[in-house]
Amino acid sequence: MFTQRPPYSIPATPMGGIELMEDAGVAFKGKHAVVVGRSNVVGKPMAMLLLERHCTVTIAHSRTEDLPSICRSADILCLAVGQAELVKGDWVKPGAVVIDFGMSYTDTGLKGDCDQAAVREIASMLTPVPGGTGPMTSTILMRNVL
Repeated sequence: MFTQRPPYSIPATPMGGIELMEDAGVAFKGKHAVVVGRSNVVGKPMAMLLLERHCTVTIAHSRTEDLPSICRSADILCLAVGQAELVKGDWVKPGAVVIDFGMSYTDTGLKGDCDQAAVREIASMLTPVPGGTGPMTSTILMRNVL
């Protein structure tokens, strides 16, 4: 993925997020995408996939100064930080696309990286947790294997 030639396989989780957006008709070119998370498994590959689709990409993380402001600037907000409900509704730009890769087990069940109820009211698209990017990861993984 980090060279000029096509890779043998693309990391399944970020590619699943890309395919969800493509299937929904999300326009990438010229959009500002913020990826909150810097892991080698989701965050960095997601940033590269968005760059390949002509987004301007900002990579942030849980220790980024003024993270709410950076998130509010995103047309496409990808969350992969692993902190339950870190991102609040007022962190999201109205009409933004939010891809929540987060999965944290809490006393009240499985939670994503954003407050799903609050963000759902603001975003034009939000992947649910559970049931959003997880099933897509499995689908892409099977395609990579076969």
